[in-house]
Amino acid sequence: MASVKNLKKEINYVLGDIVNIVYVWEMTNGGKPTETSDQLVDTIYETFDSLMTRANQKDVENKKAHFKQIRKEYEAAANQFVAKINELN
Repeated sequence: MASVKNLKKEINYVLGDIVNIVYVWEMTNGGKPTETSDQLVDTIYETFDSLMTRANQKDVENKKAHFKQIRKEYEAAANQFVAKINELN
């Protein structure tokens, strides 16, 4: 398994890029944030905070399973965010 440091960087970069995509969408579709795009960005930040809090936990029994679960949730969340971006009007 890759290092925890690399997992944290990957979460940061990917979710950050998704937020940037939302901002680009806003600029190309009226130049102003919509209620939907604001909610999406807030959800992305909440997910980021949750994943990073879990990645920083020190008192886990099975570290390999713990980080494997974090990666699984992170990938699922990223895919959901991309799907929501594609649904923006």
